[in-house]
Amino acid sequence: MFQNIIDYILGLGAAIFLPIIMIIIGLIFKMPAKRAILAGITLGVAFTGMSLILDFMFGTISPVAQDLVNRTGLELNAVDVGWTPMSAIAWAWPYALLMFPIQIIINLLMIGFKWTDTLNVDMWNVWGKIFTATMVQAISGSLAFGFIAAAIQIVLELKIGDANKEKIEKITSIPGVTCTHYMTIQCALMEPINILLDKIPGLGGKVFDSDKLRNKIGIFGENSVMGLIVGSLLAIIAGYGLSDVLNIGIKVAASLVLFPMVAKLFMQALQPISDYASTYMKNKYQDREIHIGLDWPFMAGRSEIWVVSIILVPLEIILAFLFAKFGWSSVLPLAGIVNVIVVVPALIVTNGDIIKMLILSILFTPAYLIVSSQFAPAVTDLARAVGTIDIPSGQYITYFGVEAPIFRWAISKAFAIDIVGIILLIVVIACIIYYVRKWTQNTKNKVTMEV
Repeated sequence: MFQNIIDYILGLGAAIFLPIIMIIIGLIFKMPAKRAILAGITLGVAFTGMSLILDFMFGTISPVAQDLVNRTGLELNAVDVGWTPMSAIAWAWPYALLMFPIQIIINLLMIGFKWTDTLNVDMWNVWGKIFTATMVQAISGSLAFGFIAAAIQIVLELKIGDANKEKIEKITSIPGVTCTHYMTIQCALMEPINILLDKIPGLGGKVFDSDKLRNKIGIFGENSVMGLIVGSLLAIIAGYGLSDVLNIGIKVAASLVLFPMVAKLFMQALQPISDYASTYMKNKYQDREIHIGLDWPFMAGRSEIWVVSIILVPLEIILAFLFAKFGWSSVLPLAGIVNVIVVVPALIVTNGDIIKMLILSILFTPAYLIVSSQFAPAVTDLARAVGTIDIPSGQYITYFGVEAPIFRWAISKAFAIDIVGIILLIVVIACIIYYVRKWTQNTKNKVTMEV
């Protein structure tokens, strides 16, 4: 009975589930019922609008990417099914429901002991912790290790959320929020490379964001023109005729123009809740500013995400071909070919520098190919065990957009007592500690100076 209730609630989708959570949070923070309900509805509209544009964008790009794959003659046996089937597989895991109370309890304890200033309300993406637990269990053979790994991920998401809150406020202009999506764990791994990029003449000290591009290159920096050019070039590479090239170009242009429009709805919905949450928390926790942790789409208004994501498509296919030739990967990127999962952390780390975003995204793409390939047998076995997808014999499915692939591979192998996994996990944790200390200290110093 309880399982059916949870399944029903989750089946409503993020556009219903998260607004309900936010309305409840607004009322807890003494927000007038009318304003809380209006903010929740607006958030639902924002998620729905962003989902429509995302589907439109992916529906435009994915067939082009498929034709690019067909032109290369790739024959790979691990098919990328995307996050939607993967979330369904994760939720079908017998122990999935236990992850809700685990995440909530850890978060509240960490706030209470002043180990975090982030309240993660993104319950929709609890499935990401479930997925980590299933992979760790499959590779290590231990259910307990699976839950320990998931608990570690919950803690890291909160700490990265603390470190990124000032950066995200600058990127979105929305105060009092941060991102607790597990993709942001990659920020800590990208940071050392970003520091090196800053030392390169011509890159360091400059931020090539979309606004500066408009000033430097005029009309070619406009979202509509950038979308038309990038979309058309991708279609040309895929071998399309003039009519299809222009149609794809204009659809990508439309997406890039509409993204920032819908993104404003997130600000309209979240700012009132953030204000009341901030006031409530300041009264309850003196000298503390609690931020609300959210899923990533409230940052989707930044056109840099989409320009870099689309440019990456042919590069991902080339890398998939090369890695297949050398036997490093067997993954055919399809559903996740527009890999925002690598681009969003790059946006945060570089503060929207489109050149450094592209460099970081290219450098980290191989990790997605390798890890999703190595996870394919475990993912396929889990899918068959829970019966959510019918998979032909000899075929594998996987999840190319495996979010924090280096962390997930390292922790899975470490719990399997693999020496390489243990060493890599130590390196990952060291990078996270450095990143969190650096940016939380910067925030504290800024607050001290303002006082």
